[in-house]
Amino acid sequence: MAVNKAFRQLKTFFIGGARDFTDHKIFHQLALSAFLAWVGLGSDGLSSSCYGPAEAFKALQGHPTLGIFVAIGTGITILIIASSYSHIIELFPHGGGGYLVASKLLSPEMGVISGSALLIDYILTITISIASGADAIFSFLPIGFIGYKLWFAVFGVLVLLLLNLRGIKEAVMPLVPVFLLFVFTHAVVIVYAVISHMGNFGAVYHETGRELSHSFHTLGLFGVLFLVLKAYSLGAGTFTGIEAVSNGLPVLREPKVATAKKTMKYMAISLSVTVMGLMLAYILFDVRDTPGKTMNAILFESLTASWSGFYGVGFVWVTLFSEAVLLFIAAQTGFLDGPRVLANMALDKWLPTRFAMLSDRLVTEKGILVMGIASLVMMLASNGSVDFLIVLYSINVFITFTLSQLGMVKHWWEQRATEKQWLKKLLINGIGLTLTTFILISVLILKFNEGGWVTMVITGVLVLGAFFIKNHYNKTYATLKRLDVIVEAAVLTGSDVHDSTSPAPVYDQKAKTAAILVNGFNGLGLHTLFSVFRLFGNTYKNYVFVEIGSIDAGNFKGADEIENLGSFVRNETSKYVDYMKDHGHYAEAYFSLGTDVVDEVNKLVPAIREKFPDIVFFGGQLVFTKESMMDRWLHNYTVFAVQQNLYVHGIPFVILPVKV
Repeated sequence: MAVNKAFRQLKTFFIGGARDFTDHKIFHQLALSAFLAWVGLGSDGLSSSCYGPAEAFKALQGHPTLGIFVAIGTGITILIIASSYSHIIELFPHGGGGYLVASKLLSPEMGVISGSALLIDYILTITISIASGADAIFSFLPIGFIGYKLWFAVFGVLVLLLLNLRGIKEAVMPLVPVFLLFVFTHAVVIVYAVISHMGNFGAVYHETGRELSHSFHTLGLFGVLFLVLKAYSLGAGTFTGIEAVSNGLPVLREPKVATAKKTMKYMAISLSVTVMGLMLAYILFDVRDTPGKTMNAILFESLTASWSGFYGVGFVWVTLFSEAVLLFIAAQTGFLDGPRVLANMALDKWLPTRFAMLSDRLVTEKGILVMGIASLVMMLASNGSVDFLIVLYSINVFITFTLSQLGMVKHWWEQRATEKQWLKKLLINGIGLTLTTFILISVLILKFNEGGWVTMVITGVLVLGAFFIKNHYNKTYATLKRLDVIVEAAVLTGSDVHDSTSPAPVYDQKAKTAAILVNGFNGLGLHTLFSVFRLFGNTYKNYVFVEIGSIDAGNFKGADEIENLGSFVRNETSKYVDYMKDHGHYAEAYFSLGTDVVDEVNKLVPAIREKFPDIVFFGGQLVFTKESMMDRWLHNYTVFAVQQNLYVHGIPFVILPVKV
């Protein structure tokens, strides 16, 4: 007990105390405004401007002026994808993003592929963002510190993991100042780059025209087209993160759709302006790739070369620092949206249902832990190498992009008879589908032999695992359904049915009482009840039915959802009470709502025991014929935890097996 108390105190110190989900203000307090969502969800996309434009620009191979076309194409693509995701937000106002779109509009199987790809992408988002941030920070330090870079990156993952276990808003708020610093410094860079060349606009115009003519003359039309498309594809990392808002809708402030669309607008405009502005600045300052320095660092040094020493060096350092820290912030998107995708897939039984459970801080704790641990494994396996991680990155997100766009195109075509603007929306999603498919194929071809196949193998293994888990849950569900049929037959043909003319059963405080833990009026609960009758006959005169409504990611969406859950649980337990009274037994129901079944049972026990002092608790537990590690991992063994907890308080608890 002392150990448990110490652990709880330590947990409260680092993560915080439990939150009250019954407080109607809690949803407003936990939810993110459009501005905070832009920081928490938009940082992934905006941070890609630290490497996406540079990757594209370097691919132009001595024809930098062609970057104009790449910049325009990239900016337009960002706006098109963002616009198409605004349609997804409207169609799926409760969130789910690419996983839900593919599941509902294409097929559940396509949804699994989309969701699995997105999960791997979010793990890589955390890993590569923190590894890139560590690279940037250690480039400021003496070379002797380089041996600590990997452990610094590991520490960065652990810090974000801890912040997210505390709560979403707690994880975002500390990041706001640096995010704004990044926006401000990069806006200064872009504006200064343009203004400083306004005086000799004519010379710049003619020089640009001359270089373009040279590129067309040297490469030919098709050569120019190929080079531009190659650079455009290699800069695909720029587009990662655009999908984050549609996945993160449940964490946004009401009205969620309006907040999400406003966030998407902030994200699209800031990202497109930053990317196009940086690429234009590369061209204006004739930035060339230099080993050991990022393209942005070279740009900032060139841009401030004419400034007085202190101001120029100070601005470069502050700007590069903001980039480094923003890369850490970008990892936050993986922690915000990754657990959400895990929870959605768990609710549909593609992954263990425990991933949909909430902690007492009202966050998907197990999902956050999985994302953090997987990122740590990836960080250590890659030795924090950004060069290796960037090969794996951005492939999976375009699988999700493509499936989402395909689903929306199919939807608008099917709705053309009822949707007035179907053609406009079909056109936007159709263009988005064309662009994302082209990028996906290009990135696969360009990155596959360099290590991109590793991402595909990992994603494939996750998809196969999801199908295996779903198959297991389906078999268990089919068995329980047969149990429901058996119980219905037993109810209809059961003996000792109470005569309706007999007096109502009377409460007897001294009589023996059976308290049965149930989870809905179903076969499992009734099977447990009938087992008590079968084993103990008429020993028990009073019956108490205890049910805990579990607050999880599926129903923690607003006060109305919580109230609906409470009504459902109350109705289910009342069915047991009515059934027992019809059969001549006194019965009562006790229920509660919460994130931890054991804690909620503990809260109810004192009142139950005070009214029914001679009481024994019972609970049913699924028992598999050949139980495996997978069975123990996929199914809820809460009843054992409840039993152990009640034993400590001297209360008998009997577990009745239900063989499946």
